[in-house]
This record gives sequence, C-alpha cells and structure tokens, in this order.
Amino acid sequence: MVLITLEGIDGSGKSTLFASLKHTLSDLRPVFTREPGSTWIGEQVRRAIAEEVDPVTEALLFAADHAAHLETVIRPALARGAPVISDRYTDSRYAYQWATLEGILPDPLAWLRAVHDGWTIPPDHTLLLVLPVEVALSRKIKAGKKEHFEEAPLLARVQEHYLHLAGEDPSRFVVMDAEKGEEELASFAEHVIREWCESSRSRRRR
Repeated sequence: MVLITLEGIDGSGKSTLFASLKHTLSDLRPVFTREPGSTWIGEQVRRAIAEEVDPVTEALLFAADHAAHLETVIRPALARGAPVISDRYTDSRYAYQWATLEGILPDPLAWLRAVHDGWTIPPDHTLLLVLPVEVALSRKIKAGKKEHFEEAPLLARVQEHYLHLAGEDPSRFVVMDAEKGEEELASFAEHVIREWCESSRSRRRR
C-alpha cells in the first residue's frame, strides 16, 4: 500500500500531529506505529538513551529495533494493503545518529546507510516538520521532558541533516512550517495523506 513517515526534531510538534491524525484518518484504517517503541527492542533503545551509552552501540540498537519493527509491524501491514503511518523512521536515525557519530566515524551517513542497505523499506512519503531550534527547546522545557539529544547545538545539526536528506529526495519529502498552529498543520497533513492513499489505491486498481 503506502508507507508514510513523520519526521522532525524533538519539540517540532510531530507527536502531537501524529495523535491528531489517529483521529482524523481513522476511516482509512491505517496502521499507526512509531520508532523506537513498537517492539521490545524499542524499550531497550529508550533505556540506552536514558543511560547515554556510546553512540555506536546506540545506533546499532536503533537499527535492531527498526529490523524488528519491519518484521512485526510494517511488512505485515503493507502485505495486507493497509496504509502505514510511522512517527519516526529511518530518516530519524540518519539525522540524529549522523550527528552523534560525527568525529567518531569518518562518514556517519554512509555508514548508517550501509547498515540498512538491502533490508529496510524506504518510505513512500515523508512529512518533515521544521522550526527554529530555540522554539523546539522551549516547548520541551515547558513539557518537562528532556533527553541527551535535546541540546541546542545537537538539534541544530540534526535539523540541518534532515534538510540535507529532504534536498536529496525532494519528491518524497514535504517540508512543513512547524511554527504554524496545530489545527492548520493537522488539516494540511490530513489532506496530503488522503491524497497519497488515494493515489496508491488508484495504482493498485490498474
């Protein structure tokens, strides 16, 4: 069917948008999922984040969670024709781990892509929420939640990486201004996702 992903730095409003889409798109019967967290390995990833393990270990744990996520959620859903909407996916790994592995590996993005080569499923479409880093951090502080990824210099690098990935694949990415109101963002996202799902259904009928 169609694999759609939501991406953006922490504090971009991505998870709020994801929650809204669960309600507004329920008639399409999509599979809503996320990374990490949809498998038991995802729980270990979150533990690794909390304990701040070394970046290579962390990156490989994320990849292991992704492999399990594909096997248990993504592939079965796509095989039965259900649209899949994932809160974070491979681009999160490329953007975040690219930043944490800089200075440790000579070419972090190439290494990360090589780790995933041959077995991952690329997204069909990606909504990328972009906003100033200081705005994102102020939202996280208000929410009272903060992880080691959530430092201004790191998040600035991550957002640069996201925009680099979007520039490499503009036909897949739709970049959204995450400073806009929640209702406006949700309405726009619902509209484009419905179009993508309808286009996917039309192709299957041919």
